[in-house]
Amino acid sequence: MSDVIENAKRALGLVDLTNLNDDCSAGDITKLTGRTVTDHGSVAAVCVWPRFVAQATRELKGTGVKVATVVNFPAGGEDTGAVIAETRQALADGADEIDLVMAYRAFRDGRKGFAEEQIIRVKAEIPAPAILKVILETGEIGDPLLIHAASNVAIAAGADFIKTSTGKVSVNATLEAAEIMLTAIEETRRENAERVIGFKPAGGIRTSEDAASYLALADRIMGHNWASASTFRFGASGLLDALIDTIEGRTPAAGQGY
Repeated sequence: MSDVIENAKRALGLVDLTNLNDDCSAGDITKLTGRTVTDHGSVAAVCVWPRFVAQATRELKGTGVKVATVVNFPAGGEDTGAVIAETRQALADGADEIDLVMAYRAFRDGRKGFAEEQIIRVKAEIPAPAILKVILETGEIGDPLLIHAASNVAIAAGADFIKTSTGKVSVNATLEAAEIMLTAIEETRRENAERVIGFKPAGGIRTSEDAASYLALADRIMGHNWASASTFRFGASGLLDALIDTIEGRTPAAGQGY
């Protein structure tokens, strides 16, 4: 089997199949959940708006596919009470994973403590085995040193994963940001081998080649056996079809969306 096909098979099980389109409907969610189990294995999760969590949970019952949702999305606002209420409702509706947008503007403006406290308070609402992914919005933070610092803030505040982007801004996942974030994760592992932090690049990852590049980066920094569904996810909508095309030997069509 070629490395290209092997990488595509590896990536398929790491996909958070996503629909966060503004016009998403219940019918779109049914189409999304219907794509999760393929002839080549299942994706890791779906990622949907909070209003669709209960539906996605029903439709995925028994598949082993997790349901993720977004809170404080996409603006990364400062109404922590509202974010906590949103989180509680999502968990009550069956969410397995909460993707929280960090208050990145507050962080970028020097209010590190506010951003950290919001994450701490949201994490406190999430009982195991549910997990918290913190979206840094690296394209808006911009500065590499600040991206590294934001990674450390999110990790210290209890993030189970750190995630690059919402997919709603002009610059989303990049390999440069991924390297910074994975380095922060590796530094944490060196300090505390028992602390497991995952990584999720999201936004603009559409081809098998894109996926292979991120996996190669993770292998280089974290070790070849590190990336699994418990430590690595791709946030994407068009990527799944591209991976299946690669596995089945077709020329992939251009992926669309998130």
